[in-house]
Amino acid sequence: MPDIVDPLTRSRMMAGIRGKDTRPEMTIRRRLHALGYRYRLHPKDIPGKPDLALPRYRAAIFVNGCFWHGHSCHLFRLPGTRTDFWTAKIEANRKRDRVVVDALQASGWRQLVIWECAFRGRGSIGLDKVIAAATKWIESDEKNAEIMGGPDGAG
Repeated sequence: MPDIVDPLTRSRMMAGIRGKDTRPEMTIRRRLHALGYRYRLHPKDIPGKPDLALPRYRAAIFVNGCFWHGHSCHLFRLPGTRTDFWTAKIEANRKRDRVVVDALQASGWRQLVIWECAFRGRGSIGLDKVIAAATKWIESDEKNAEIMGGPDGAG
């Protein structure tokens, strides 16, 4: 299926997509801050530069977009054009994610991934449940965890 916009327009559109301070990330940040959690944003000294780092809990939180990280849910669909490019890009993101998990563990940090499908789309469990699960994880000793959408979403 051909793209509906010219390459220059598509390039400009893709360049406008943020890598940090995204709407899902800001939503999670606001809710956790309102509950009294204090964190650092994208710290360069922590592997993977997590979206939120809670040093008191040695906890790193990533708010991942399902498309960009190739999540196996209804929000991910490989584009019909330039499939070789997108397959390579998304696989490189997944590989980097695995390296980051290992580096965080080696440095004594715990990791939580909150997937976009957890609070967006047909499989959403809702923002309140996402925040409840995140705060439960922060207060626990659990090493690595994920929060994702329900059966219709992340499966």
